[in-house]
Amino acid sequence: MAFSKLKRRKKIKQSIRQKISGTASRPRASVFRSNKEIYIQLVDDVNGVTLASASSVGLSGNKSEQAKEVGKAIAQKAKDAGIETVVFDRSGYLYHGRIKSLAEGAREGGLQL
Repeated sequence: MAFSKLKRRKKIKQSIRQKISGTASRPRASVFRSNKEIYIQLVDDVNGVTLASASSVGLSGNKSEQAKEVGKAIAQKAKDAGIETVVFDRSGYLYHGRIKSLAEGAREGGLQL
């Protein structure tokens, strides 16, 4: 049975989500990567609330640079909300390229992943 990329990613994402969950003090940093943009949101799974979000919409530079800026932006928003550590949910994407740049940007911004 051949899997498409989307089915494969969905299967990996479900496996990851069974293992991790976010709380108000340590939310889940959920990443979505489209062909043009990258988005991240901090989610409290206990209460079902998004605490903060950031995206690359309107940023300039190449995609990896944009992802790094989004990581720094979410780190700043998390600091403003009093959040220091998060659980990183890569949503089934491989940890390289834009996903890795986003995580590095968040770490540079002072967020612990």
